[in-house]
Amino acid sequence: MAQQPPEKETPPPCGNELNADAAHPADRAEQLEQLSLAEQMCVLRHLPADEAAEALAELDGQVARDVLENMDADDAARILSEMWPDDAVDVLDEVDEGHRDVLLNSMTPEDALELRALLTFDPDTAAGVMNTEIILVNSDASVDDAILQIRSELEDKEMPYYVYVVDSMDKLVGVLSLRDLMLSKPGTQVRDAVGKQDLITVSFDADKSEVARILGHYNFLCLPVVDREGHLMGVVTHDDVIDILQDEASADMLGMVGAGQTEDVDTPWLTSVRMRLPWLVINMLNSAMSAFIVYMFEGNIAQMALLAVLMPMVANQAGNTGQQALAVMIRQLATEKFDRRKAWFAVLREAKIGILTGMIMGMLACFSIMLLTDNLLLGAVMGSALLLDMILGAVAGGSIPLILRALGRDPAQASSIFLTALTDGAGFFIFLSLAGLFLLT
Repeated sequence: MAQQPPEKETPPPCGNELNADAAHPADRAEQLEQLSLAEQMCVLRHLPADEAAEALAELDGQVARDVLENMDADDAARILSEMWPDDAVDVLDEVDEGHRDVLLNSMTPEDALELRALLTFDPDTAAGVMNTEIILVNSDASVDDAILQIRSELEDKEMPYYVYVVDSMDKLVGVLSLRDLMLSKPGTQVRDAVGKQDLITVSFDADKSEVARILGHYNFLCLPVVDREGHLMGVVTHDDVIDILQDEASADMLGMVGAGQTEDVDTPWLTSVRMRLPWLVINMLNSAMSAFIVYMFEGNIAQMALLAVLMPMVANQAGNTGQQALAVMIRQLATEKFDRRKAWFAVLREAKIGILTGMIMGMLACFSIMLLTDNLLLGAVMGSALLLDMILGAVAGGSIPLILRALGRDPAQASSIFLTALTDGAGFFIFLSLAGLFLLT
């Protein structure tokens, strides 16, 4: 009897949804985001758990949340267990609290306990973004034993950039780069290889933006996170800091114009309305103030209609000057530790820039209007108003973030709205007042 050929293994129904070349987790995640939710879950179920974990960690937060909330709890728990703890916590933070407990209960007690502990920390602090899968080496060990320990633990730990040396109480006593460890003479005690160090660490409750600043300042790949007694709790890695900086930059950009700082295209539209409406109301009140100023000078505009044509130029130019100063100041506050004296010197610097640029633009405006209208006095009024409003815009753009910070608010939050209100209102008032004094008397 002829032997029947073996049956071909039936591929999973979603087996061909991903390009075979998408081997990198980021590429795989990008392709997953183009699929329907059902296809995303199917692909992740049929991928090896470690590959599915890497892809899930790279997915957009909203997409990852939808996947976990709709996937079978056991399948989701299997994938979460393969993720690095900091990545798993980031994803679980997006999930509804009730379903989060279901997922954690489906995991092994050890994994669930670790993730529950990390979830208790504020996600905007060092502890909220740290990775706990690190290799600790006792200070009494030899460098040979330390190298053997790293080899034995490396498979279950994130790639170590540094060796963290602790005492018997798990207090951090030193940090060694892998290079220094490998170059140490055989038989050397780890404590001798470390020597005396001025440890650079960050407290577990430090704001994550401060963590990013410290890591960038010292050009470290990792930064140890310690508790108040100096016990090593975990590390924040450079890839976490990149995410922090991206989040901070997008939040600042959205906040400057009064949009929700956590808003994206997947945010429910009613939620976006609630986030934006208060600032739109404030902006309307500010605009009403500018309109009232124009109304006060209705008689001046009626006598000389050209004023209505020129006054938006004053406000727009000053507004742009202020936006430049605002952007520089917010960047300064975001990337460096706050220094009150240096900050106010920065405002003085912006005032100097406003004076010089205002003089140049004012003279250009004066000569241009004089050539077009053959009215030297109108050109002088326009140039003077432009100079004054540009100085005001530069000083306001530098000062508003500092004032908001002093009030305990985010320096970027709606700064642009307040700046525009000030430069528009002041610009109209200065220009129309000068016109009334020198052109219409």
